Amino acid sequence: MFDPSLQATTARWDRLQAAAVLGLAVLGALFVYSATMGTETSATIPLLQQSWLRQVLWYGVGLGLAVAVCLPPYHTLARWSLVAYWALVLLLAAVLVPGIGSVRYGARRWVDLGVFQFQPSEFAKLGVVLALAHFLSRPAEELKRAGTLARAVGMVLLPFTLILKEPDLGSAVLLIPTGLVMLYVAGAPRRFLAMLLGAVGLAGALLLADVLLAPPGWQLPLEEYQRHRLLTFFGRDFAPPNATPEQRAQAKRLQEARSYQVRQALISVGSGGLLGKGWRRGTQIALGFLPRGAAHNDFIFSVIAEEKGFVGSVTVLTLYAAILFSGLRIASQARDRLGKLLAVGVVTLLFSQVFINIGMNIRLMPVTGVPLPLLSYGGSSVVGSLIAMGLMQNVYIHRKGY
Repeated sequence: MFDPSLQATTARWDRLQAAAVLGLAVLGALFVYSATMGTETSATIPLLQQSWLRQVLWYGVGLGLAVAVCLPPYHTLARWSLVAYWALVLLLAAVLVPGIGSVRYGARRWVDLGVFQFQPSEFAKLGVVLALAHFLSRPAEELKRAGTLARAVGMVLLPFTLILKEPDLGSAVLLIPTGLVMLYVAGAPRRFLAMLLGAVGLAGALLLADVLLAPPGWQLPLEEYQRHRLLTFFGRDFAPPNATPEQRAQAKRLQEARSYQVRQALISVGSGGLLGKGWRRGTQIALGFLPRGAAHNDFIFSVIAEEKGFVGSVTVLTLYAAILFSGLRIASQARDRLGKLLAVGVVTLLFSQVFINIGMNIRLMPVTGVPLPLLSYGGSSVVGSLIAMGLMQNVYIHRKGY
C-alpha cells in the first residue's frame, strides 16, 4: 500500500519548462563561445579562464542549486524568506562600502571573492520575490490596511534604493513591475494600485523631463553615462543650447561614441537575414565592430541574430515564451496564494529582463546593462536565473502536496 499524499508530493516536474531552460543553456554556451573565441589570440587564453567554459561551469552550479531549491516544499523556503531578504539587503549595503564592493565600469556592484566576483543585486531580486510572496499571502482582509500595503511597498523600495545607489538603474527598475504585478495578483485594492501606477508614471515623466529639458544646474543627480544613454535613445543633442562650436563638435564625438554599441547591434541583427551567416561566422564579431567586451554580455542576442538570423531569433523567443507561459500555467495550478505569487513574481521578473534586454538590442529600449537570462555571460546572472527556475518547478512539484 502507498500513501496518496506522497504520490502527489512527488509529482513530475514541468518538462516543457525544463526543456526550454536546457535549450537556452546550450545556446548560451555555444554563442558565448562564438562571441569570445573569434580571434587568434583567444586560443592562447588558458582553458579555465575562457568565458565559455566558465559559463558552462556556472550552468552546472546553477542547475545543482535549482534542484536543491526543488527539494523542500516552497512553504519551508518561505519561512526563511525574511532571513534571506535581510541578508541580501545587508549585502547590498555592504557592496557600497569601499574595500568590500569592487568597482567595474564606474559602478560598485560586485563583491570580489578572488576566484570569482559575486553580484548581490542578481540574488536580491529573487529575495524580494520570495519575501514579498510570503508577506502578501496573508488573509485578503489584511491587504486592505494602509499599514500592510505600506510595508509591502517598503520591501521593494529598500533594495530598489540600494541597487540604484550602485548605480544599477536597470536592475533596480526590474523590481517595479515585479512588485506591482505581485500586489495586483495578491488582491491589493485597485485604488491603491492606481495610485502606485500614477506615482511610477509621474516619476518616469519627471526623469525624462529632467534629462531632456532641464538646464545644467537644475538636473537630478544622475550618473553622466545614464543621462547620455537616455539622450542617445531619444536622439537628443549632448551639447547645451548655448554651446560653442568646439563644444558642439566635442559633444557630437561623445554622442557617436555612446551610441556606437547600439548602432553595431542593430547592424548585427539586420545583417543576419533569414538563416544567418553561420555559427562563428559573424563579421561584426570577427572584425571587432560589436565590442567583444559587451557582445557575450548585454548584446548576446545580436550575436545570435547575426549568426542564426531570423530563425535563430525566433527560436530564442520561442524558448522564452515556453518558460513564461508554463510559468503562468504553474501559477494557475498552484494550490495556494503563496505558490501563485511565487510563480507570478518569477515570471514577471524574467519577462521584464527579456523585454528590456532584447528591446535595447533592437533600439526599442535604452541601454541599461540588464543581462539576458540564461544566455548572457555572467555567473551571478546565470545562477540567479536557474534558482528562479527551481522556484517555479518547486511550486509545480508541490502543487498537491499539502
